[in-house]
Amino acid sequence: MTEDQIRKVTYTKDEVNMLIQAAVAEAKEMDTILMAKHNRTATIISMILGLICLALFVDGLLRILGIIPPFMDLDVNVIDDIIERVEDDVMPLVQQAKGYIPRI
Repeated sequence: MTEDQIRKVTYTKDEVNMLIQAAVAEAKEMDTILMAKHNRTATIISMILGLICLALFVDGLLRILGIIPPFMDLDVNVIDDIIERVEDDVMPLVQQAKGYIPRI
């Protein structure tokens, strides 16, 4: 095989180095584009999950406070229970302490 025939089927060292540099540059560019796409997608998913969690938290809080009516007969309203406990347990103690604590 002659030198010309060998050059037709093989690359020189400089040609291999240029091909490697081009491949590395293309890979870096693709990595930058793909990471930007991943970050955008992850941000959108996180926002959706965060809004769902916040909405469920607010819904539960409003149901506990009695602002929203019970769902499927699951009454979690605690305000009435707190008022009843204060009237039954705390108010007698306050009435009893009226003589000892001024301005009650």
